[in-house]
Amino acid sequence: MYNPDKFIPKISMAAARVNAGLTQREAAEKLNVNPDTLRNYEQGKTVPSWDTVKRMEQVYEYPMDYIFLPSPSL
Repeated sequence: MYNPDKFIPKISMAAARVNAGLTQREAAEKLNVNPDTLRNYEQGKTVPSWDTVKRMEQVYEYPMDYIFLPSPSL
């Protein structure tokens, strides 16, 4: 049954970062990745490792189940 108190919207990886109040450079530093690497993740050019995904969840304080991970571009 639907419970509106438990509803968490799905958002993009970039939106999760912005909602956490971080620039790409700040987030990249906290995630221990290059800012260009983070930009590539957000644009779907590359896919983050599972360890990076788990760090994102902690840094962004948002469950990764609700963050869109874009598919790599062909």
